[in-house]
Amino acid sequence: MIGVMIVEDDPMVMEINSKFLKRVEGFTLYKGVSNLEEAKKVMLSKRPDLVLLDVYLPNENGMDFLNWIRSQGLDADIILITADKSIERIQQAFRYGVVDYLIKPFRFERFKEALLQYKDRFESFKNSEVIEQKDLDRYLSGQNLAQNEEDFTKGINKYTYQAIWGKIEVGGDEYYTAENLAEMLQIARVTVRRYLELMEKEEKIYKLVEYGKVGRPQHKYRKV
Repeated sequence: MIGVMIVEDDPMVMEINSKFLKRVEGFTLYKGVSNLEEAKKVMLSKRPDLVLLDVYLPNENGMDFLNWIRSQGLDADIILITADKSIERIQQAFRYGVVDYLIKPFRFERFKEALLQYKDRFESFKNSEVIEQKDLDRYLSGQNLAQNEEDFTKGINKYTYQAIWGKIEVGGDEYYTAENLAEMLQIARVTVRRYLELMEKEEKIYKLVEYGKVGRPQHKYRKV
C-alpha cells in the first residue's frame, strides 16, 4: 500500500479528497492535516510516500512545505491540489519536482488518473534497479508504465481509455469533440485525441469532419 498524507485546511475538501482516495485501490491515508506544523510532524513520523498538498493555507504556503521536504532530503512525492492556475506557480511546482498538478475543482476521473499513473511509476521503480529508455519515455509522457494483460495496447492507460469511452458510450448518438471530452474529464486534449484515434481504428466510434468558412475543420465523434 502507498501511504498518503493530505494537507488541506478546508474540511469539506479534505473529506472529498479522502473519499476519492479510498476509491482508488493500492493507497492508504496515513493522516489528513490542516497546517504545516502538523504536516512536518507526520512527515517525520509516518514517512508517507505521497503528499496531496494544497498551496493556500491560513497564513501559510504549501510551497514552503514542499521546499522543506526537499531541504530535508525526505523521500516523498508531491501532487499539488490547488485553485492556483498561474503559469508562474505551475512552473515553480514542477521545478520543485511535483509529479502532478490538479487544479480545483476537478473530477474524480482526473484524480484517479493522477494516482494510478503515480502508482504505476512507484511500483515499477520499486521493483527495478534500472529502467529502459522506452519505459522511462512512457512515464515522462504520462502514459502507463505497468503493462499487463488488461492494457488494450502498448502505452495506453486502461483507466483513461475507460473514462473517455464511458462518456461516448453513454452519449449514444451525441457527437463529442476532443475539447468537450477534455473539459468534462479534466484530461489533456492531446491525450484525448490519441485515445479517440485509437477508438476510431477499433471502429468503436465514427468521426464527422465539419468544414467551416475559416480555420481548421472540426472533428466530431460519436458511438458507432
